[in-house]
Amino acid sequence: MVVPSEAEVERRRIIGVNAETVTDVAATDFPHHYPYEDASWSLAKFRKGLKVQFHKDEKYDSVFSLIGVDASIANAFRRILIAEIPTLAVEEVYIFNNTSIIQDEVLAHRLGLIPLTGNPEGFRWLQWFRKPDPEDPSSDSKASVPSDYNTIVLDLNITCSWSATGKARAKQGETDPNLLYTNSNVYAKDITFSATGQQSRYFDPEDPEKRIRPVNPDILIAKLRPGQEIRLRMHCIKGVGGDHAKFSPVATASYRLLPSITLTSPIRGADARKFARCFPKGVIGLEADPETGEAAAVVRDVMKDTVSRECLRHDEFKDKVRLGRVRDHFIFSVESTGQMRSDELFVESVRILRAKAERFKSNLAD
Repeated sequence: MVVPSEAEVERRRIIGVNAETVTDVAATDFPHHYPYEDASWSLAKFRKGLKVQFHKDEKYDSVFSLIGVDASIANAFRRILIAEIPTLAVEEVYIFNNTSIIQDEVLAHRLGLIPLTGNPEGFRWLQWFRKPDPEDPSSDSKASVPSDYNTIVLDLNITCSWSATGKARAKQGETDPNLLYTNSNVYAKDITFSATGQQSRYFDPEDPEKRIRPVNPDILIAKLRPGQEIRLRMHCIKGVGGDHAKFSPVATASYRLLPSITLTSPIRGADARKFARCFPKGVIGLEADPETGEAAAVVRDVMKDTVSRECLRHDEFKDKVRLGRVRDHFIFSVESTGQMRSDELFVESVRILRAKAERFKSNLAD
């Protein structure tokens, strides 16, 4: 049995990025691709190679490296983040009165796109609401009836009027609606939540961290003028992004392969400074060469590179640099819409993928 050297294994990890082509795209880590090599999957080998490194971990924005997995696994996490993690959103809007200039259907659509948050434990407790199928009587079940176990009720009741000094200011030529009127702007913070039944155990209306509320209270819903009002009730249910984008918990969930820059020959002096200008700032640095004392180009931070191939346009660099991407090093960017922390979203996607795998295994056994 042939065992490849570490240098050969590292070489196989690199996808070649050339001036006009991209090479070595197909995976090679499967049995019989290389004769006399054992490429069978090993849990011990997978554990040794798997790494997760966080580069940025903010509440709603995180960047991390997922190393040692196949592209199909990385893409599964991306798709689950976008379409399969359940969240809460407005599903039904019952409008009692709307005298604003916004049509009822447009207003309902705007309300549905407002991200809602609350106690995460309560979201896990909340059950799924199943819409009954009019053509299938058997679909009408307990899950198809709105209740405190599957439906959150929100209200929006607001009326615009003249402010205490608005009329007097209007006579003097005042035009600022914030000074002339009360409730001239309808914001997400004007939405009210009232817990029903068992919901008060998980979504305490008095607790600002547990009650159901918009993620951003300053989202503008509508503009009103004196005498106009909006009175409506919203039914919110659990759903996934695969059903409607309003349920997606992420604004963006994407990944890219780690760039690879290898200098095959030294680049010094004026060429080094020109070479550094071929890359985004911070990718290539200049250091004094220990032999000649001249400034020499060194690779500083490949994560900042965009693989523009600009350096390959210059003949003096073509034989001195090799560009590529690492096929099993994925740089993930996850931006949450606010229902959950961005790092928690990735952990949740791992749980969902594991549950799908367990379900697949049990179906195979059956």
